[in-house]
Amino acid sequence: MVLSNVEVQKALDKKRLLITPAPMPRKPSLSQKCPFATTAVDLRLGSEIVELVPSDPHKSIYLGDGGFPNIAKMQSRNVTISNEQPYHLHPGKFILAKTFETVELPLKGGLAARIEGKSSFARVGLLVHFTAPTIHAGFKGVITLEMANFGPFEIILKPQMYICQLIVETVLGRPFSNESTFQGQTRPGGQKA
Repeated sequence: MVLSNVEVQKALDKKRLLITPAPMPRKPSLSQKCPFATTAVDLRLGSEIVELVPSDPHKSIYLGDGGFPNIAKMQSRNVTISNEQPYHLHPGKFILAKTFETVELPLKGGLAARIEGKSSFARVGLLVHFTAPTIHAGFKGVITLEMANFGPFEIILKPQMYICQLIVETVLGRPFSNESTFQGQTRPGGQKA
C-alpha cells in the first residue's frame, strides 16, 4: 500500500523513514515549493555526476557476480556540478547521479520505497531511475539515479533541483536483513567515500 503525504510525514516523525536533510516545507506556501505530493516526496539532485567511460568501447562486461562498483570505479569519470557549472546532458547520453538527500528505511520500520522520475522531465525525454526503482527495507544511503536523455534537447542539470520522487510503501511482515551491494553508498554507482 502506498503512503499518502500525511502518512509519509507521520513515518518521518516516528523515524520509520529518515530523509536527511528533512524535506521542507511540509505544507504548500506561496514562497517555497512543497516537496510533498499527494503520494510521494520529491528528492533533489546531488552535486556529483558519474560518466561511464569505457577504456575500450568494444569491451564486454559481466555483471552476474554483482561486480558493478568495481567496474564503475575503473571505467568512469566523476564530475562535480554547481549552479555556475551545471551538467549538460546531451541527447543519447547516459549518466549516474545521486540524490542530495540520504534516505534510510529502518528494517523495523515496516517500509520500503520506489524511486521514480518526474513527468515534467519525462515529457522532454529525460529518464530518471529506470528499471530498478526498488529501495528495500533496511536501506540507508544516497540513491543512485540512472539517467538518460532520449529527447531532442540538451538538458541542463543543476544541484538541488527536484529530480525524482520517492514513493513509500508498507511492507507486510518483518523481513530479515540481507544488505545489498549498495548499502551505505555515498556516491553514484554504489561507491563509498
